[in-house]
Amino acid sequence: MTSFDPRLVRHDIPLLERVINDHPITYLDSGATSLPPRAVIEAMSRYYELRHANVHRSVFQTASEATAAYEGARDATARFINAPGGAEEVVFTKNTTESFNLLAKSWGWANLHDGDVVLLSEMEHHANIVPWFQLREERGIDVRFIPVTDEFRLDLTNLDHLLNDVKLVSVTAMSNVLGTINPVKELAVAAHDVGALIAIDAAQSVAHGPTDVHDLDVDFVAFSGHKMLGPTGIGVFWTRELLLADMPPFLGGGGMIADVRLDGYTPASGPTRFEAGTPPIAEAVGLGAAIRYLDGLGMANVDKHEEELTRDALHRLEEQFAGRVRVIGPNNVTDRGAVISLDVEGVHAHDVAQVLDQFGVCVRPGHHCAKPLMRRFDLVATVRVSYGPYSLVQDTDVLLEALEHAIKMFG
Repeated sequence: MTSFDPRLVRHDIPLLERVINDHPITYLDSGATSLPPRAVIEAMSRYYELRHANVHRSVFQTASEATAAYEGARDATARFINAPGGAEEVVFTKNTTESFNLLAKSWGWANLHDGDVVLLSEMEHHANIVPWFQLREERGIDVRFIPVTDEFRLDLTNLDHLLNDVKLVSVTAMSNVLGTINPVKELAVAAHDVGALIAIDAAQSVAHGPTDVHDLDVDFVAFSGHKMLGPTGIGVFWTRELLLADMPPFLGGGGMIADVRLDGYTPASGPTRFEAGTPPIAEAVGLGAAIRYLDGLGMANVDKHEEELTRDALHRLEEQFAGRVRVIGPNNVTDRGAVISLDVEGVHAHDVAQVLDQFGVCVRPGHHCAKPLMRRFDLVATVRVSYGPYSLVQDTDVLLEALEHAIKMFG
């Protein structure tokens, strides 16, 4: 694909041909799981049909082809995020959650001790909170939080104080609830100035614009394949090669060793030491295909398209539902992604979502695995609308029509 056209992308997505409750499906839940194009589905099918074998083990032809496809996906991932050390810095996991558990239980266990501080933010997903609480219970570390302002931005006014004794800053690049895009480069400078490292949750941001870990000057990055047009069951953990070399294995077993003796073992070097057992081979192949597809679209083009959709939706929501529907997130598109959380006055988010489903509209109701953020704004749940590169203005048209019906139904 030489130029970006969301209508052409839409034609590449089989699921968008579905009819739900006698309505063409209106998929607005890409923040939870994006929809894979045929190129991804076919790449995974080809693996199963033509070269289904384990990797890094056998020498017969199909096994060699499987290994090449698996490692090719690692190469593609490294290029996609501009990893300075290439594929040797990319570890495949199951998802972002496992990537943060790897970070906490490998690097964190080896480097954090009683009294050390990990600095998070109030807008973090549970995946970037719970592993640190677990480490706090095990090692006595302190977990501190950057507050969120009433304008849905990080409150950095006391950042210097918050950074006292901090060994790691770990924050989301883009909030999965608010859509807020955080100043990662500014945070990286501040963290490094006090001798701390910085980890980034890129699960939401990586599919919606260019990601350059070298330019951001961060130390760890985690994201998931299924939020970037790829399959479920595959995630990415990236760190610089020197840091990775000093991290102890996360899981033990086959594949992650250089040697095993009756008196102990020697772990493998590089990403392999963190990929115990048979890895998600077909899923990695699918991720590689998704990355090639996104490269063809151009991530800057995707970013521009989704910004235009978000601007239009925010304007029309305010115009049509002022006083009845509150947007929980920045009300403009400056440093904002294509995630819009809605609080419908007097109506529970799940009730709203069920009515929208009758119109074929797919949204996500709930706390979005961000309960501390929900409590910060005195919310139980929101209705989350999230766009992808296949989304159109017509999707917003259907959303607003269905939302109007829901509001009238509940009085």
